[in-house]
Amino acid sequence: MGHVWLIGLMGSGKSTVGQVVADNLGRPFYDTDATVESTAGMPIMEIFEQFGEQGFRDRERSAITEIVTEAAGVVATGGGAVLDPVNVEAMREAGTVVLLSVEPDVLVGRLAEDGQRPLLLDGIESAIQAIARVRSDLYQATADVSVDASQPIETVIEEVETICNAS
Repeated sequence: MGHVWLIGLMGSGKSTVGQVVADNLGRPFYDTDATVESTAGMPIMEIFEQFGEQGFRDRERSAITEIVTEAAGVVATGGGAVLDPVNVEAMREAGTVVLLSVEPDVLVGRLAEDGQRPLLLDGIESAIQAIARVRSDLYQATADVSVDASQPIETVIEEVETICNAS
């Protein structure tokens, strides 16, 4: 049994679904963003401000490398984790990768009030569309399985639990 890695755009529900699934199945829950914040001793927004996106991505890679060595659990990754081929390889080797797929227009509604997303500061709708265009193929290429995360959250949780139980 390996990790179940949740990937997808910001706002797709990775942290929320991951925590509930891990709790329901009695597995550890890991959140790469929380690991990065804890290790850096500062919020992600501050990491972006002080070190730029690359500084954040370097820390994200370290977090994923660390989580790979931990007990098998459910892992919520940052939306851009798939941008780094080292992360992709680590996730694929250490378990099952599940894409929580949501259309960008659904995400716009979910994220409209969230001021904690550094890559969204320039206008949420255009930012989501641009990020989705860049990452869509990477998500598809990385994922072992995809779950439609625009469904009711209970349905998404059930589908991810089924995948966890099969892996």
